[in-house]
Amino acid sequence: MNRELSMEFVRITEAAAIACGRSVGRGDKNVADQLAVDAMRKMFDTVNISGTVVIGEGEMDEAPMLYIGENVGAGGPLVDIAVDPVEGTNLVAKGQPGAIAVIAIAPQGCLLHAPDMYMDKIAVGPRAKGCIDIDAPVKENLLCVARALDRHISDLTVVVLDRERHQGIIDEIRSAGARTQLITDGDVSPVVNAGIEGTGVHMYIGCGGAPEGVLAAAAIKCLGGDMQGRLCPEDEVQVKRCIEMGIADCNKVLTIEDMVMGDDCMFTATAITNCNLLTGLRYFGGGVRTHTISTRYKTGTVRFVDAIHSYERKDLAIKL
Repeated sequence: MNRELSMEFVRITEAAAIACGRSVGRGDKNVADQLAVDAMRKMFDTVNISGTVVIGEGEMDEAPMLYIGENVGAGGPLVDIAVDPVEGTNLVAKGQPGAIAVIAIAPQGCLLHAPDMYMDKIAVGPRAKGCIDIDAPVKENLLCVARALDRHISDLTVVVLDRERHQGIIDEIRSAGARTQLITDGDVSPVVNAGIEGTGVHMYIGCGGAPEGVLAAAAIKCLGGDMQGRLCPEDEVQVKRCIEMGIADCNKVLTIEDMVMGDDCMFTATAITNCNLLTGLRYFGGGVRTHTISTRYKTGTVRFVDAIHSYERKDLAIKL
């Protein structure tokens, strides 16, 4: 993939974030999502790629745009695309921190076609790469990560979705002496935090959406970290769906290379509301300011793009 594409992908997530920004705190997550989807889809048509959506808004009969299998782009290299126009729709609706607009891009055939179901996940940053085992007890993983980071377990902070299903994991983390940071929604952003020094996040663990797992894997691969996952089909229908999407063994531990294959991928996320790493949308007379992270595995580059957008020169003013 051409490296100049990275800035085009920044423009895509910026557009999605800006489009839904005026819906923050208005209580309607569906409106927020649709505004972001519309803007993201429109921007894809300006980018010189021949892309296929492999992680999107759902099947064709469920989503009019950015559905799985949809072709986007103005023509160019063949790529797989994973999108989440609003990761954290509830966060946007409630005006809470942590919402982002996010995409991951890789050459065709290099992103796992993850079905819409749950996935167990564990992720860490570069210094703890190779130290995690999704099948090992939580305390054992904490010991290995603490050793790799030259810290005590009591110095570690682990992000977990605040769900009843995670109470056992939360208890294990606390019993081992580590701290928990419980979040209500959106598990891509904390995986990114785990991948960058200085965020105060050292591990992500728990069960969340499989599509978001692929997005998170792309991010952490670009950042040099590590991640493992395992699909959690709840019935025979979901098992069949895995097989239809090319996943023969639903119980297989998926490494980061299983989820994001090859030696080139890009990940981009623009903050809608404030995040650990990124500042949310900031409005001023005549425009809006955005903050974006853009990463590429092939070069190891991590960019933070702080941009000002003028309403006079762009069609950005969304009225609700």
